[in-house]
Amino acid sequence: MSDADPRRIEGVSALSVLRRGMAASPELRVGLPQTVAMAMSVAGGKLLVPLLIQAVMDLSITNDGIHMGRAVALCVGATVLVVASIQLGKVTYFRLVRTAENVLLGLRVRTFEHLHRLSLAEHTTSRKGVLTARVTSDVETLTQFAQWGAIAWIIDSVQIVTVLIIMAVYSWQLTVVVLVLHLPLLPILRWMQSRQLVAYEDLRTRVSDTLGIVSESVHGVEVVRAYGHRESMRGRVRAAIDAQFDQQMKAARYFSLILPLSDVFGVTAIAAVIGAGVWWGDAWGVSSGQLVAFIFLCNLLVAPISELGEVLDQTQTALAGWWKILDVLDTEVDLVDPSTPLPLPVGALAVRAEAVEFRYRTGGPVLHGIDVDLAAGASVAVVGETGSGKTTFARLLTRLADPTGGRMLVGGVDLRDVSPEDRRRSIRMVPQDGFLFDTSVAQNIRYGRVGATDADVIDAVEALGLTAWVSGLVDGMDTRVGERGEGLSVGERQLVALARAQLADPGLLVLDEATSAVDPETETTLERAMERLAAGRTTVSVAHRLSTAERSDLVLVFDDGRIVESGPHTELVERGGVYAGLYASWLGGTRQLS
Repeated sequence: MSDADPRRIEGVSALSVLRRGMAASPELRVGLPQTVAMAMSVAGGKLLVPLLIQAVMDLSITNDGIHMGRAVALCVGATVLVVASIQLGKVTYFRLVRTAENVLLGLRVRTFEHLHRLSLAEHTTSRKGVLTARVTSDVETLTQFAQWGAIAWIIDSVQIVTVLIIMAVYSWQLTVVVLVLHLPLLPILRWMQSRQLVAYEDLRTRVSDTLGIVSESVHGVEVVRAYGHRESMRGRVRAAIDAQFDQQMKAARYFSLILPLSDVFGVTAIAAVIGAGVWWGDAWGVSSGQLVAFIFLCNLLVAPISELGEVLDQTQTALAGWWKILDVLDTEVDLVDPSTPLPLPVGALAVRAEAVEFRYRTGGPVLHGIDVDLAAGASVAVVGETGSGKTTFARLLTRLADPTGGRMLVGGVDLRDVSPEDRRRSIRMVPQDGFLFDTSVAQNIRYGRVGATDADVIDAVEALGLTAWVSGLVDGMDTRVGERGEGLSVGERQLVALARAQLADPGLLVLDEATSAVDPETETTLERAMERLAAGRTTVSVAHRLSTAERSDLVLVFDDGRIVESGPHTELVERGGVYAGLYASWLGGTRQLS
């Protein structure tokens, strides 16, 4: 799914992308026969003018003179039919737009839901800007296409076929002239279309890259400014935009040829019809009225061909965006919910890892044969250098990803056999950044359990001893935290995350470096809150500060994806191994700060 290694669209026909896209968008098939019938009626309405002109000329202007009554009657009838055709066209347009918007709504929602069903391993290998592009800019290309391009394809295609049939009825000889002169346009357009589709697929990749870099520059604005990297970041953004611009120009070169080619072939066909009709019209049985009507029909044929040539550019970028979205939908969901789920026990949950291995889709293995038993109600610290695998182990405990080998059992049940609802109720993770939504403190805590009341939120805060802290906020529980919780400090965001976990009342609590980058005063509040939160629960803490390990019942030491040591803090220090080295280094760092 990552744009770093996408399924290439090169060699894939536009028709196959369209078929696959229609299969992924069932809304397209709702009322399709009625929509096509209405589109055909609209296209037929456009043919009234040349037919009525021919009728007026041939029926009102005869050898006996001009029959004004007949001409007026025909003109009045023509007016009524044209007005009716315009109204039908309006209804058809709104019907097509409504269908198109339903398709886009369904596609965007399904893509969003699919992204959330993928494991964290998939999200780790894909840049956030790229994933955002799938449900925003890529769907937007379909929005623009659906509001005009798709409608044009339906109406213009019907009009072209209908015009050719009527032209053949008037004069098959003149129709052959028109077809012969237009046939060379088909292989040219097919050649250009295949290359244009690849060019626009590359353009969608460039758009994703631009969104990714812009997103990174916005979220990392504090680091960029603090370290004086505004110029270098500006250069990266400019380079991404320039690459997108160059690719846009490359794709546009094909489009710049389509309109002139369509016009050249169309004008040539009209000129040939006039010449052939004047020269051989009598021999072919074509009256002057029929010849004038045929010329109008040629215009009605050339106009949709030219319009489709223009729409082709929009179609290509829409198909390229659709291909990117389908690439997401085709990404296999590796976290499959069980058909017959097993319940998790109530209360503190034991944990057992049996020969657990894990590797991300890109890169080498991260965990190698992890075997460990954690007793229910135990307080466990997981320590290790950066990249040792400790955070990945924590993610497997909450089934943000599945082991690529072995089993992870919680409460004696393989996590792959537990329903999502039961897992979310019994297992909770407090992430490193304590992510908050742009709403109030109370509302963020309420995310811990669906249906939680204000009283439940207050009880959770009181249970962790955070009442005084909440009261010290500007608006108490109603204090807005800002986007990503940036209105609060790092420690305060983690306090809200702990209250959210308390509200959930899980049997297994996973804390991912929940005391990192926190000032000493807030750390004391956090430590007390975590002690209360851990009471009566199994707690696994990815420890950044080894003071957490000192208070734990058991310490697991990870190194290069393996558990190299395990035991109580005191025992591991006395052993003089890897943990003793980490502890000595940590003590040295804290003494320098004191």
